[in-house]
Amino acid sequence: MARSLVLLWCSRVVLRHTGGQTVYTCRPSTLFRKRITTMPGQMKISSFFSSPLTTKSDNKVETKASSEEPVKKKAKVSEVTDEETLPSKQPSSPSTPSSSPSTLTTPSSLSEEEKGNLEKNKLKAKLKLLGTKTCGQIVNVGPTWFRALEAEFGKEYLVELSKFVAGERKKSAVYPPTEQVFTWTTACSIQSVKVVIIGQDPYHGPGQAHGLCFSVLPGIKPPPSLENMFKELTATVDGFKHPGHGNLTGWAAQGVLLLNACLTVRGGAANSHAGKGWEKLTDAVIHWLNSHSSGTVFLLWGAYAQKKGQFINKKKHHVLTSVHPSPLSAHRGFFGCNHFSRCNELLKADGKTPIDWTNLPSQV
Repeated sequence: MARSLVLLWCSRVVLRHTGGQTVYTCRPSTLFRKRITTMPGQMKISSFFSSPLTTKSDNKVETKASSEEPVKKKAKVSEVTDEETLPSKQPSSPSTPSSSPSTLTTPSSLSEEEKGNLEKNKLKAKLKLLGTKTCGQIVNVGPTWFRALEAEFGKEYLVELSKFVAGERKKSAVYPPTEQVFTWTTACSIQSVKVVIIGQDPYHGPGQAHGLCFSVLPGIKPPPSLENMFKELTATVDGFKHPGHGNLTGWAAQGVLLLNACLTVRGGAANSHAGKGWEKLTDAVIHWLNSHSSGTVFLLWGAYAQKKGQFINKKKHHVLTSVHPSPLSAHRGFFGCNHFSRCNELLKADGKTPIDWTNLPSQV
């Protein structure tokens, strides 16, 4: 092996004759020496011809040193590669835009007004999506009601219900108009509800229903049930006089929820939209009020309303029941029930502001 290396190492062999003997002298090639002696991890070829005085320990030191040198060089290359390919591991310079506090927008850095605007925009987007999913039938929902009942508004049955209502509107008159179906959610916030009056379904005559049970818009003659309510008020509430119209928005603005169990009806056909899904939504409304409020006064007139409110916690709330104010039943217990005056007594006892039943402006 050594002889082969010597032959490879030599560029030429020089013969000399000394004392009758032939001496072979090897002269290494400069180019070959440069290439071979710098190969990493290899012993220098000159070590084969080193002095016999070189110890075994010296060779070990030299070999270890020569073998460590390329490893160090590799480590440096690895370090450079890491720095170039993984900049996220290195701390950012304070002067870079990504670390500048003025360029970062976080919720904590927003002003209260900006936070409010952000929430409003999110709510608008959700309501717009709801309108799209429900064929444009569920619109103009009050923000506090939507937030409280957002999970309910996202249920599939409302999509199917909306398809039905949309189909009905194409074939015939449906009341109230689409934009007024949820008037009860815009008249007051869900947190300000103090009194709940439950109706069955909207008036089915032209121009009557506008999203509040028992109420009609100015210019529309008050229906018989509402006239009987005014009679009871005149007889039992000091200072009450017939307002000359049937718009009950003044009550709703004070926290009286005027809620029909079914929110739409086909013109001229009472209860025509019953059992299609509205009752699930209005049940959810009453459940929310039952769970999240206290001292609410529920006025349940007639068997239908009483059945709908049968789960109300009477230890937390006040439930007043009577027959319906319809001309067919009012004389059997509605007249003289004193619900309006008793309602105010209960509110006062709970430290709440009573309802001003006389506050019924024609326009609100």
